[in-house]
Amino acid sequence: MVNIGVVGCGYWGPNLLRNFHELDGVRVVGCADLQKERLEVIKKKYPFLEVTRDFRDIVSSPSIDAVAIATPISTHYALAREALLNGKSVLIEKPMTASFREGEELIALAEKKNKILMVDHTFVYTSAVRKIKEIIDRGELGKVFYCDSVRVNLGLFQHDVNVIWDLAPHDLSILDFLLGKMPVEVSAVGACHVGNQIENIAYLHLNFDAQLTAHIHVNWLAPVKIRMMLIGGSKKMVVYNDMEPSEKVKIYDKGVTFISDEKEIYNALVGYRRGDMYAPNLEQVEALHNLCSHFVDCIKSGEKPITDGEAGLRVVKVLEACQKSLENKGKMEEIK
Repeated sequence: MVNIGVVGCGYWGPNLLRNFHELDGVRVVGCADLQKERLEVIKKKYPFLEVTRDFRDIVSSPSIDAVAIATPISTHYALAREALLNGKSVLIEKPMTASFREGEELIALAEKKNKILMVDHTFVYTSAVRKIKEIIDRGELGKVFYCDSVRVNLGLFQHDVNVIWDLAPHDLSILDFLLGKMPVEVSAVGACHVGNQIENIAYLHLNFDAQLTAHIHVNWLAPVKIRMMLIGGSKKMVVYNDMEPSEKVKIYDKGVTFISDEKEIYNALVGYRRGDMYAPNLEQVEALHNLCSHFVDCIKSGEKPITDGEAGLRVVKVLEACQKSLENKGKMEEIK
């Protein structure tokens, strides 16, 4: 039996509570939140839980083996550090930390304490993203040329971070998982429209190599909710629409062939291939269920999580570079 405590019962914490509670071999012991009203709601739904307004009651409890943290980004480092120092394995909501340095320290501490450090990159655990990974790895797309992602909606406006730090970690973690490589340089531009000096719209450009590029559009001020990613390859292309109720992933046998004429560029020939489209069958399992189950399995076995501290650190590294570019009006920033 793995005993788990949850710190943070706002937007995401209750989802973690529910999924851990539904797992066999897991007992949710308690949760903490600063707001009394939130704890009252949780206590009404889970009367067996110990609730507290002091996170130390959770991270220092001898009856708790692991802590899930679902709090504002600025608090992740301090809370996770305290939990690790008290011998707990830790699951942290994305992004892992507010800085690369903080992430490095947590990874080192987890290794020293021999505890699991895992980041809640939820989309990596969706059936859709796992299927796309399978398709890429077996070479069905050929050489991947580009990724174009749009993640927009009306809200939720954050008070401590901009839209890049709030929404882009989803897309960056998906790309990290699918491509298995870091971008070599990034740029970002954005704007604030609500007077709080926090950007609510941004465009990120990532270069991986001479041919592979990615573009990410994130926005809190859109009239519709869009969660879509296009991936173009030399053989086939993918459309991943997370808002689609059934056929979230579609594979298109479409592309172009380019036959160049060394003597005359205007004689170059472009051929278009328009083949079939198919939508693979996807397992109907909640991504957060997969994630929570994986976290517990790693605690029991000592296995390295798919989205471990290193994966979280890679995302934070790109976020920091994007933030620097944003502050320098879109200047391209190298990632070393």
